[in-house]
Amino acid sequence: MIVYHGSTVIVDKSQIIVTEYGRDFGVGFYTTDIKEQAVRWALRKAKIDARKGNTAKAIVSKYEFDERNYENLRVIHFPEPSAVWLEMVCACRSNIRYSHGYDIVTGKSANDNVGETVSFVVQNIMRAEDAVERLRFEKINNQICFTTEKALSYLKYTGFEEV
Repeated sequence: MIVYHGSTVIVDKSQIIVTEYGRDFGVGFYTTDIKEQAVRWALRKAKIDARKGNTAKAIVSKYEFDERNYENLRVIHFPEPSAVWLEMVCACRSNIRYSHGYDIVTGKSANDNVGETVSFVVQNIMRAEDAVERLRFEKINNQICFTTEKALSYLKYTGFEEV
């Protein structure tokens, strides 16, 4: 499987990224199997840097991951939004120290519209069941989060593209 990482730098050595805010599947190295999505991520990051007065290029790094390695790792797949997916996203976004115990998490990406629904659940404004039903109508992209060094060891860098 080919996966991509959108950034403003070439990422030839993948690494676990720790941020000051919660991410969908917790601390990890986020990729996608949708190149166009990685391009959008890279362009967005470059625009954010430009607003801060920094000149940045939008870069998409490319990797190979042999899916046969899943058998050596603790992996959870979320092919569509579900109550379990929503529970994990809420836990990871509300507690940056939350640990789910998986090496790789694959599933849907909580974009801005989805993020709003997730925040409603976190704030107890919306029931999880209602949120999952609402999310069925959203176009949600894929993400693959490598959350451990063991998982990253199976990821092979193959190049980059400036977009």
